[in-house]
Amino acid sequence: MMLGPTLLFVLFASTPAPKQETSYPVRIPSSGGEVIIATPEEQREYDLFHYAAARRVGDTLYISGVVVSRREGEGKDVESFKAQVRRTFQRLEKTLTAAGATFADVAMVNTFHVWQSPDFDGDRDAQLIAFSAVKDEFMKAPHPAWTAVGTTGLLGQGSIIEVQFIVHLPKSTRRAR
Repeated sequence: MMLGPTLLFVLFASTPAPKQETSYPVRIPSSGGEVIIATPEEQREYDLFHYAAARRVGDTLYISGVVVSRREGEGKDVESFKAQVRRTFQRLEKTLTAAGATFADVAMVNTFHVWQSPDFDGDRDAQLIAFSAVKDEFMKAPHPAWTAVGTTGLLGQGSIIEVQFIVHLPKSTRRAR
């Protein structure tokens, strides 16, 4: 059976185009720099909530807060909490790498703590000591500036701490314009 040109057009026009795979990191030009999207998860957040996980302006990279949270079924003890903090630092590391930076380039850390979180069995000192121990696994001396702020809650179920970075990008890592 021979198909006419009109029928062929209808068949091909109604067939969805193959989905193109996105290559990460994605870089979106912005005023004075660029937005950097390191992972598909960051892309979903960018599309859904309209914020950048990382934005470079000149020699400075701003990394939005990443939450340390307890997932369903995870423990609330100090060792479980340390694993949750490591998971957060691993996510931050992906963003740093996508921007051409490392933890050594982090100039400022801001953390927002739910000190009396129902998702952590410990007091403020235990949380701060455990967090600091894991932070030191990733961030060696000389240490960045750090401000820790207490709060009554964070966005998301199981949230315990939110971690935000301000990073100095060495000139050698800046992309050519």
